[in-house]
Formats: sequence, C-alpha cells, structure tokens
Amino acid sequence: MCGRFNITSDPLSQLLMELVGMRHPGPDNFNCAPTEAVQVLRLDAQGQPELVPMRWWLTPYWAKEMSAKYSMFNAKSETVDKSPAFREPIRKRRCVVPVSGFYEWQRINNQKLPLYITPVECSGMLLAGLWDRWRNRETDEVVESFAILTTAASEAMKSVHTRQPVMLTMDDAFHWMDPQVPLEDLENLFAPGLPVNLQAIPVSTYVNNARNKDARCAEPVGEPRNLGDF
Repeated sequence: MCGRFNITSDPLSQLLMELVGMRHPGPDNFNCAPTEAVQVLRLDAQGQPELVPMRWWLTPYWAKEMSAKYSMFNAKSETVDKSPAFREPIRKRRCVVPVSGFYEWQRINNQKLPLYITPVECSGMLLAGLWDRWRNRETDEVVESFAILTTAASEAMKSVHTRQPVMLTMDDAFHWMDPQVPLEDLENLFAPGLPVNLQAIPVSTYVNNARNKDARCAEPVGEPRNLGDF
C-alpha cells in the first residue's frame, strides 16, 4: 500500500534533471495524502515528457461524479487490467510519480508507528502510476487524476508492510509511460523487488495528521534500517 508520500523539490529535481532534463516545480509537501494535487510525469501527444499537476485519487472518465466512496488512490497490479476503472488507463494512460519517499506504519507492541521509506543514496524514487481525465458534464470542468500501482512486498519490505508501490528504474520509466508498449511487455515490473537501496527511518506520529505538511514529518526519531536492494 502507498497512502502517504513526501515530495521535496530539492533534491528531487536532481533525479528529474537526470531523467528528463526538468526541475521539479514544487511546492514541497512532506506529507502528501490522497485527493491532493501533485506533479506527475507523462508523455504528451508528441511523445515528449511533461510534468503536470494531477489529483491523487483516480476518477474514471466515465464516472458520473467525483467520489471518495471507493479507494482509488492505489491500484493492485494483480487485478488492474480487470478493473472497470483501471483497465483502460493501464494500457493507454500510464504515468510516473516522482517522490522523495513514502510512509508506512508498522505495528510494534500494539502501536502503529510511522516509518519513512526513502533511498539510501539517490535523490528520490519513481513510482508507477496510471491516470485518467474526467469532465464534469454540467460545468465542463476537467480533472486529471492518478493512482499508484502496488504489488506484493519484496522480502526486504515484508517486515514493514504486506504490499509496496511498484518502483521503476530510470530505464523502465520511459517504457512504462509509452502507450505503444503493450502491457504484456511490462508485467515483469510488477514482480516484488526494490530497484534501489532503501532505508526505513522511524519518524514521529506527527505525520499521522495529514494536515501537517512541514519537514518535521520526516525528521528521524530513531536509527534508520537498511532494507537492502534488488
């Protein structure tokens, strides 16, 4: 599962400059929660990469209204091509979500304690996503939104959670976004694994409140634990 993540434009811009020659426009959000708008990377009609703001909670193009009735901020890779909401976006509208790290909660002594999961060496990570464009039939308002793809947890992540976001290497990212690449050629990316060396950093329960957005959300309160690599 991926229910909160951290976006810090510097040094996240280093990753995007290396990948697509763009800086992350911000703003920083140390505790991004579902339904909030974040910058997402996709290919435009000419096949060129672009960063666009999207709402983190996918609304299918065919929906009558925007709704939070169903959890649409994550999509299970095992069933994504069978879901009425996701089966078209996963084939035609794939995107990459650049983040500095994400949060998970681990149960210890009957308490759920937050961990910040972030790369040990590089400046961010690339999460596989899918997006859609919804139009309000009454006002003609257009809302673009996305979901993050998840898979079973790798051996290293199982101590934290049973699931994890699908993480991409830089080489994988362009293949993932390219709608000309068939989904069948990308399914190997759904295998549990970590493409970069990650660490789990204990942080305070300050991050539990989604209204808290400042750097205190990611401040360590304990020693980091290396989760290993792919």
